[in-house]
Amino acid sequence: MYLNLCKMYLLRTGSGGLKQTTKIYRNYHSDNVFGFKRKSKSVHKVPEEVLKSRCNESNFYRLVTAYRQHAHKNADVNPVVLTREISILPELDPKRYGLNENDKVNFSGIINTQKEEGTVAEALEFLHKVYSKAIAVEFTHLENEEEIEWFSKRTEEVVPEEVDNATKLRLGTELLRSQNFDNFLANKFSGLKRYGGEGAESMMAFFSEFFQLGLYDGLEELVIGMPHRGRLNFLTGPLNFPPVEMFAKLKGRSNFPSQYKVTGDIVYHFISSTDIQSGNKTLHVSLLHNPSHLEVVNPVSMGKTRAKQLDTRDGDYGGCRWSDKILNLQVHGDAAIIGQGVNQECLALSGTPHFEIGGTVHLVVNNQLGFTTPADRGRSSRYCTDVGKMISAPVIHVNGDFPEMVIKAAKLAFEYQRKFRKEVFVDMNCYRQWGHNELDDPTFTNPALYGIIRSRETVPDLYVKKLIDEGVMTEEQKDAILLGHTKWLNEHLKAADNYKPRDIYFKKQWEGLTQAEDTVTTWDTGIHLDLLTFIGSKSVKFPKDFNVHPTLLKNHVKNRLAKVAEGTEVDWSTAETLALGSLLYEGYNVRISGQDVGRGTFSQRHVMLVDQQTNHIYIPLNNLHEQQQGFLEIANSILSEEAVLGYEYGMSIENPRNLIIWEAQFGDFFNGAQIILDTFISNGEAKWLWSSGLVMLLPHGYDGAGPEHSSSRMERFLQMTDSKEDEVDGDNVNMQVCQPSTPAQYFHLLRRQMVRNFRKPLVVIGPKTMLRLSSATSTFADMAPQTSFLPVLSDTSCDPAKVQTVLLTAGKHYYTLNEKREFLGVKNVAIVRLESYCPFPTLQLQQEVAKFPNAKLFMWCQEEPQNMGAWSFVKPRFENLVGRKIRYCGRPTQAAPAVGMGPLHEQQFFDITTKPFSIETD
Repeated sequence: MYLNLCKMYLLRTGSGGLKQTTKIYRNYHSDNVFGFKRKSKSVHKVPEEVLKSRCNESNFYRLVTAYRQHAHKNADVNPVVLTREISILPELDPKRYGLNENDKVNFSGIINTQKEEGTVAEALEFLHKVYSKAIAVEFTHLENEEEIEWFSKRTEEVVPEEVDNATKLRLGTELLRSQNFDNFLANKFSGLKRYGGEGAESMMAFFSEFFQLGLYDGLEELVIGMPHRGRLNFLTGPLNFPPVEMFAKLKGRSNFPSQYKVTGDIVYHFISSTDIQSGNKTLHVSLLHNPSHLEVVNPVSMGKTRAKQLDTRDGDYGGCRWSDKILNLQVHGDAAIIGQGVNQECLALSGTPHFEIGGTVHLVVNNQLGFTTPADRGRSSRYCTDVGKMISAPVIHVNGDFPEMVIKAAKLAFEYQRKFRKEVFVDMNCYRQWGHNELDDPTFTNPALYGIIRSRETVPDLYVKKLIDEGVMTEEQKDAILLGHTKWLNEHLKAADNYKPRDIYFKKQWEGLTQAEDTVTTWDTGIHLDLLTFIGSKSVKFPKDFNVHPTLLKNHVKNRLAKVAEGTEVDWSTAETLALGSLLYEGYNVRISGQDVGRGTFSQRHVMLVDQQTNHIYIPLNNLHEQQQGFLEIANSILSEEAVLGYEYGMSIENPRNLIIWEAQFGDFFNGAQIILDTFISNGEAKWLWSSGLVMLLPHGYDGAGPEHSSSRMERFLQMTDSKEDEVDGDNVNMQVCQPSTPAQYFHLLRRQMVRNFRKPLVVIGPKTMLRLSSATSTFADMAPQTSFLPVLSDTSCDPAKVQTVLLTAGKHYYTLNEKREFLGVKNVAIVRLESYCPFPTLQLQQEVAKFPNAKLFMWCQEEPQNMGAWSFVKPRFENLVGRKIRYCGRPTQAAPAVGMGPLHEQQFFDITTKPFSIETD
């Protein structure tokens, strides 16, 4: 709960009495903070007549409450249960509450039926039908009384409702088409692993109903994250995806136009972005790419949803209610939702400031197997959806054998989300007709379960038979649906041989951008000195009645103003502020997320000021000028890496005019999000043509902090790049890895992310001690017009003709080496800084080497152990492309990134800063 309550403080007077002071809001987030909107709190009150009825019928009310709380334990929600055992639930025995089945009781205000009164037996029959049949609900754990009251009322109204014949016919058609699609693929592509929807066809009923509800409600966009099970059915069914594209892919053709450089992905990771229409209403549905690492798409879908809310000024960014326009839907597998920790991280994010998106609807396609593991071995709780209880989310369990009940579950979930703008789960219990894929034999490990599955009729066949018995559908209609659908699929299959992929890339908000070329470009990222001065001074300006921390006032505000006035000794945080402020001034939005990013891990940033008396927040950069269009969002995140980084990646792929920055508290913290890097950031463009300008800031440096918090493990990022050892890199590398050594270099890197006509992820191996190092500063001249990021920084302090040894290094290590050189008085050693690892600056290094005609020794110097850092990346490229042999100087090979003993650290530090100047040239 947000701390948005007024608190009255009482101060003791000098005479010993008490006096009242003014009210102080203890709310960490103010209403005027960009990206956060305080929600109004409604006061719920149960009507007096209802309370009176419950008091008069207290024993009966206790029985009804027990049914709502416990009946799910005996509900008939498993379509392939091995043994059907009805356990005796003493909580549901009327005698426990002093009641007999023939007792007359008042129903009004207690159960939601058309009758005002009746017998206990009649009430039990109603409650059993609602809570113990093909639907079961869990909602009594909710903390809000209004939600509990709403859920019981709507469940008891919706479940008994009759489904009209038109809806039944629509459901039957969807189920038949889904089953026919799987049969068609099995016949035409018999060796295909398609991860079909057989056994889970009722998910198509859920989607179909959900779309209709969204259209009726006036939703504009639905963002969906979904795994591969049943994905192709969903694409070619409710999402209107043309099967010809899929068939062409299965026949070995590319699904991308030839002008793009891509490696592609497998067919069951296909996506669709389509408009669903009904009357004059349109719902845009986006299904995101999902790599084969389960559940990892979920935070990406949340981030993309929030980015859309930013673009449309929905939710936190506007005056409307949460998710009025944009809604997030996530589809899960049963074993994955509770087994993959990213889900817990996502749920923890779901209600936090700057990450909330107004409540995701979760559909669990519960096929009761995780790969080959049965449910009782895949978790420690009764339900896979118990993970949702960590945020008090309601759960609706439903039997997938009953499509009509599935659409009622969809209705309940949708209505709850629209009413309360909170998370809700639908657990659709079904089964998997085949093994993990269609080529797998599941009877190896689950013979009993598959004995039941193989002996039963399919869900579509059972439901269509029911419709025929009811007279809703005829055999002729069924045959016509199947024949028409098969004909349609055959037409698309025939057209696949001549299919030309659609060019749907770099459209709408991405218009004007393109893929990077296989060349190296330079971009003027400098700005006018008067604008630098304006932004610098504005960055520490605050309202007169705002109470800034006295230490910040002395060390941050006054120092910043002095540096800005002189235009010299610009430190790291000032340069960052100038870069961000200039982008905001030009109309770009900027978002920085991570743990404590408002102040910065090392208390260096302070773009977010907190009033020391009211706790209100003020962000000076959001008050540059009255017509400001771009704004800075400071998203101090939960203690999470995987979900948060996935979330930020999702934001970055939506709109190229948003600079999205994720900062690790320490560089090595990224490893908790390695999955996001492996499956999205490093290859999202190569697989799917998803461009991303995401920036990752990774504080790095060997300062005696021990094995952790020293290294950002840059070697892992370098290994993930597609830079070549024997060819010159261009701008089209998959991601940039840079280690800037001056504030101006960092300034240019940030601005370059936005001004270029393409987007690439940027990994910044960032500073720690350099943040306040007096020698690591820049001037306004370094950021003026006609300046840009330099991949290599030359050494201008020595006479090139006298240089015999050239040390190549990067980052903080340059300053330690330079300090040692000055101390020793060495004149024949040059120190060249490599600022960009990828793309590898071949031309600039060739030009640099040419400056030292008498150099006999080239040496790579690094802080990291030899088996880490950039050595193994730099060596082959320098020797193959620059044409000179290079030697190594740094810490020896180690298992841990750094030692944990102070004396040993000091000895290593002495060795790696002294040895480069003591080695004799050959």
